[in-house]
Amino acid sequence: MCPVAVVTDSTAALTLELAQQYAIHIAPLHIIWDKVKYRDGIDIQPNEFYQRLRKSATLPTTSGAIQAEFLRIFEGLRGKADGIVTMVITSELSAAYNAAMTAKDMVTDIPVEVVDSRLATMAMGFGVIAAAKAAAAGGNMQQVVKAARDVFARVHLLFVLDTLDYLRRGGRVNLPAAVIANLLQVKPILTLQDGKVVPAGRPRTREKALETLLSLMKKKVTDTPLHVAVMHGDDPDGAEYLKREVASRFHCEELLVTAFTPVMGAHTGPGLLGFAFYNE
Repeated sequence: MCPVAVVTDSTAALTLELAQQYAIHIAPLHIIWDKVKYRDGIDIQPNEFYQRLRKSATLPTTSGAIQAEFLRIFEGLRGKADGIVTMVITSELSAAYNAAMTAKDMVTDIPVEVVDSRLATMAMGFGVIAAAKAAAAGGNMQQVVKAARDVFARVHLLFVLDTLDYLRRGGRVNLPAAVIANLLQVKPILTLQDGKVVPAGRPRTREKALETLLSLMKKKVTDTPLHVAVMHGDDPDGAEYLKREVASRFHCEELLVTAFTPVMGAHTGPGLLGFAFYNE
């Protein structure tokens, strides 16, 4: 038993294997589609989600009001851990942080620390893994939080959308209307800056967009060990291409491929490609 348990939400895009390997507990965000609620990554999986999204006349909505999911995990850790560190998607994009704080206030017999990562996807997931490694090594809550924050401070996230239409229609991402209008005829490259989605490039073709992704990555990579997670929204061939290019251009200590989780894909749509990466 680790003295500190590590919890995150499903937007971390951790594979089941990674979650099991590092004993990470995951609270699923919720998707509501045609009046039916699905738990992200439990009741609906990426392949099924994107296939339905491509054909559906209706759009799913998402909810980060998941205090019951966090509370279930926190209560289940009673007697199994001395403390809990919880890292959640940026509060600029979701109510998950408030939900975790509410659940924290409902648990009085085990200390809980909630961290707003100001990130999402594997950009957050890498910090969660670092926290889990620190916990497994016997770190206390402060040391576990520090391990996560050290990665959060260095990690980069870049992704290209096949279309901006889902972001526009969903309304969750707060890009100014003028910016959206300028990006509609291109393949927008986006990133997170202080927890908010901002443009990082606007190439006009998908081929150019992928090359731009790799060029932007090259500008940020240093000589220390490099960790990379390639992510995709129902485009495994594109992800495999990016993985090969990353492997050939950079010396990777770790190179993963993960699917863009449905609750994120509800806002970005199918066809997304990108990566999160950081240097030690």
